[in-house]
Amino acid sequence: MTATIDKAQFRKALGSFTTGVTIVTTRGADGKDYGLTANSFNSVSMDPPMVLWSLGKNSSSIAAFAGTEYFAVHILAADQEAVSNRFAKSGTDKFAGSKVARGHGEVPLLDGCSARFECRIAYQYDGGDHVIFVGEVLNFDHFARPPLIFHGGNYGLLLKKADETDVSATFGGDWLGNLLGRAYYQLLMPIKADLKDKGLRDVDYNILSVLSMGDGRTAHDLAQLVAIAGYEVSDDHIQALVDQGLIRVEGQGQDRTVHFTQEGRSYAIELLALGKSAESDAEGELDYREAQVLKLLLKRVIRSTSDGLPVHWRKEHFWRENNIWRDDVQAARA
Repeated sequence: MTATIDKAQFRKALGSFTTGVTIVTTRGADGKDYGLTANSFNSVSMDPPMVLWSLGKNSSSIAAFAGTEYFAVHILAADQEAVSNRFAKSGTDKFAGSKVARGHGEVPLLDGCSARFECRIAYQYDGGDHVIFVGEVLNFDHFARPPLIFHGGNYGLLLKKADETDVSATFGGDWLGNLLGRAYYQLLMPIKADLKDKGLRDVDYNILSVLSMGDGRTAHDLAQLVAIAGYEVSDDHIQALVDQGLIRVEGQGQDRTVHFTQEGRSYAIELLALGKSAESDAEGELDYREAQVLKLLLKRVIRSTSDGLPVHWRKEHFWRENNIWRDDVQAARA
């Protein structure tokens, strides 16, 4: 007796398998272009080169693909999520806004993908509620763009596993704190070198960085924000920057305000440029999507580890208590 299969659980189990995302296109017998998003693509044979994909029998495009001789499979690149969504919808002009070339049998070929295969239908098989199309590959293009992937009902990004021998050999190995600390230190190296040449210290850099987020802080507010980086700001630190001609102080006591001088503002911009240059160098082995994912994950780590921090380290708490820095908090969230 055949066991009863729970369709929802079966679909969920299949979703555990990570697949690429493809768009399959053809030119119908009616002279119209057809295309749809599919993740059922797979290779069949290297010699002769053959691939397959499947289409549900209830699809509105089944007649077009079953009645044609050629089709093209496009393996989507990581930045083509919107294209995938457009071709997954029915009743829309799926090719609107897409740059289209023509392949064998006038099949529409899309631009910007990771790889593309032009095929002639060799076989069609009945596969339950799907029709399986097997195609002989007539031509292909490989553009070496990172692919878009699909897992568990969501889009994802493929990240290559790099050679970690050099990093893992350091003290702490794969401990996240060690990796974050080393990355932070290495990013700051060119800034630290410039600070040293000018006789400045790490705490001076943090004071200038906080002023860059908003000039005219009170000395008290300035100290609270710099404390987020783990530094205590003393009167001597402020006076040292005054002596350097980088800042000026107005007023007295805790309510006195700290401002950039023209020279100080120019130097802060110089430090920012050094930091962006270091960031660009650090992202040299990352593509755009990987860099964005890295920053997103780091923000999640920051949020998930914020409990237990000293109150004055929490910028948003301090803003709520003092009703200041609204623009800074919103900019940080953005």
